[in-house]
Amino acid sequence: MTTPGPVDDVPVGIIEEGKGRPTPRRKEAEAANRRPLVPSDRQSAAKAARAAQREQRDREYKALQAGDEKAMPPRDRGPVRRYVRDYVDARYNLGEWFLPIAAVCLVVQLSFAQINAYVSVIALFGLYAYVIASIIDAVVLWFRIKRRIIAKFGEVPRGTLMYAVMRAFQLRRSRLPKPQVKRRAYPE
Repeated sequence: MTTPGPVDDVPVGIIEEGKGRPTPRRKEAEAANRRPLVPSDRQSAAKAARAAQREQRDREYKALQAGDEKAMPPRDRGPVRRYVRDYVDARYNLGEWFLPIAAVCLVVQLSFAQINAYVSVIALFGLYAYVIASIIDAVVLWFRIKRRIIAKFGEVPRGTLMYAVMRAFQLRRSRLPKPQVKRRAYPE
């Protein structure tokens, strides 16, 4: 008793003819696949690559400003990232005012260093206190958002902590993607 082969399974009259050409020799197939590693005109290839990269960056920047998630960079895509952005944007964060306060403290320190050292020391300790308060605020933000993400999505993707903290330490006006929610309008 023989087992049916591949030809025996096909009903009569349906067997296909060939591919219509002979199988290429190995040497011919390899020659067809061989391409130079470096293009013959490297300068124009580099210009074209730079132009393509610039166009891609412009497209992504416009998407970040408009909130078009399909054209955003991969770093900002997805429902979890959108949820994190909306949560951070709805919240008042101490970290978002860190740079202006640090600049003011630096100016005060430099201005009063020669006149009154006491004021410059107070400005330095005030800056340290603000840094510590901002870090505590970022930790509180992380624990709250982590609990909400687990409840809504099941798991916290890698890199979400830094994404939330870095967004919380940016001034609201300078955040990209632009904030889509108002203050205190937390996402569900």
